[in-house]
Parts: sequence; C-alpha cells; structure tokens
Amino acid sequence: MDGFFQTELCQRLGIDYPIIQGGMAWVATGELAGAVSAAGGLGVIGAGNAPAEVVAEEIEKVRSITDKPFGVNVMLLSPFVEEIVELVTRKKVPVVTTGAGNPGKYISRFKEGGCQVVPVVSSTALAKRMTRLDISAVIAEGGEAGGHVGKLNTMAMIPQIVDAVNVPVIAAGGIADGRGLLAALTLGAQGVQLGTRFVCCEECTASQAYKEAIIKARDRSTVVTGRSTGHPVRVLKNIFTRELEKMEEQGCKPEEIEEFGEDKLRQAVCEGKVDEGSVMAGQIAGLIGEILPAEKIITGMIREARQLLDKQCQQWEAEKNGK
Repeated sequence: MDGFFQTELCQRLGIDYPIIQGGMAWVATGELAGAVSAAGGLGVIGAGNAPAEVVAEEIEKVRSITDKPFGVNVMLLSPFVEEIVELVTRKKVPVVTTGAGNPGKYISRFKEGGCQVVPVVSSTALAKRMTRLDISAVIAEGGEAGGHVGKLNTMAMIPQIVDAVNVPVIAAGGIADGRGLLAALTLGAQGVQLGTRFVCCEECTASQAYKEAIIKARDRSTVVTGRSTGHPVRVLKNIFTRELEKMEEQGCKPEEIEEFGEDKLRQAVCEGKVDEGSVMAGQIAGLIGEILPAEKIITGMIREARQLLDKQCQQWEAEKNGK
C-alpha cells in the first residue's frame, strides 16, 4: 500500500509524502514552510505582495530548519514580481508555485535557477494552457478553498483535469484529512495541497485569534466576497464581510470595494483582528478542531488514508472470496 502514496509527484519534487502546503500570503512564512518540508511534505513560502528582501529572509529561515525541498509561491500580480522572480532564481529555490496569472514569460528564468514550476489553475482550459509550458505539475484548486477562488468545485474538476493533461495534478480545496487525501488520489490526483488545515499548525505564525476563528467555524461559516470586483475571495463571515456585502448590494464601484478590503488580511493574520479583518479560510474549516504540529498533521493524514485503503481492500478481498 505504501506505493500508492509514493506518487510520481513525490519523485519529481523529492518529497516523502504527496502533501503540499499552500503559499498563503502573510500566513505561509519560513517557519511554517520549513516545518512542513522537514516533516516530509512540501512547505511553500507565500510571497504575496512582499518585496524581495522580506521573501529572502523567509527563504533563509526555511534553510535554517531543513535541507529538504521547499517552494515559494509567486503572486504574478505583485508589484515586486520581477525582483521576486530574480530572487528565487538566484537562490535556486527548488519549487516555484504561481498564481494570479500566466508564468510563461518567466519560465526560462525559473529553469535557469533549477526551479520546478507548478502553476495554480482553476479550470481544465487553463490547465491545458499551462502544460504548453515547461512545468512539473499543476495545482487544481476548487472553489471550496480559502482565499481567491474560481467557479468549479474540486470533486468535479480534478478527474477532468487529470484526463486532459500529461503532468501530475495536485488537488486543492476542501481537503484536510486522510479521507480527503485518499479521495483525491482515487480521482487521479498525485498529491494534495492544504491551506486552511496548515493555518491551524503549531509552527504557523498567524495570530492565535485567527487560528481559533477557524477552529470555531462550522460548515456554513464561510462566504465568497468581492464577486463584483472579478476577484472573489472565500473568507469566514464576520463584521468585515457584512460591510462588504452591503457595499456590493449598494452597487459600489469595484475600486471602492477593493480599497475597503486593503490590508484586511494582514490585520487578521498578524494583529488578530478577526472581526474587522479578512479571515481567509476554506469550507473545510468546519472539520478542523485542533492545532497540531506539522509533522502530526502530515503523518496523521497518511496513516488515516492508509487505514481506509487497507480496510477497503480487505472488504473487496472478502467479497471476491464470497465471505
């Protein structure tokens, strides 16, 4: 059964388990990425809109924690994208995940630095377009995820993208335990990406209030905001989201809505303002009930998935033998 979890993705990225940590802005620091990588997954630093000197410090944090592979998520709409691309290339970051755009113009530079490129996609068409580039895998993220979301859901999207592309597919959105991991692998994915689950990780530097808000969440605690801006975001419901909904109902201009939301994520993550801030979290938040070390999250997922697979195989064997 162990071979089932040692996927081609693991071999390509040099990781022990097919578990990727999402590159969440303000949340995915060097401490978290280093802990996830040290535990056998792939930790990813979230560059967000940070300048290169800030991201460089996070890279050094990871390398002080572990010598295992890690990644940096490059947000292609960042005002500092050019210097971030130069940084990850110069620092020879093993893996680069990309979001909010097409990384095509930077692929050759990433490759010069020995970086494997893994774009985030939200549709089959976009996944197919990405595979025209020299990439190692795609992260297919469903609308259940926290943060910026697309329109398709993970369960329906994954098998369609698996059938459409010739690179490993990483399932993201709505996954937090061994059941989700096993389901994704059964759908043809070769790994999973977790965001919300890793927020509630001991090594995550997000405020305690942010973590507790996720732990208190239920299945209907999230809402998608900002649809009128063209950049919808899934967050936990609070005073901030109610104000945003009012603005959208009143027909406020997209730029006014975006201005109102500016800096709200940092306030929630770093200052613990979980009522007035943007608490990005996925629908899976209702399943998360405790804060654990990264190593326990990862090994617990693998153990649970393996036990479920063993049980199912035993059942199939019994049925085949007429028992």
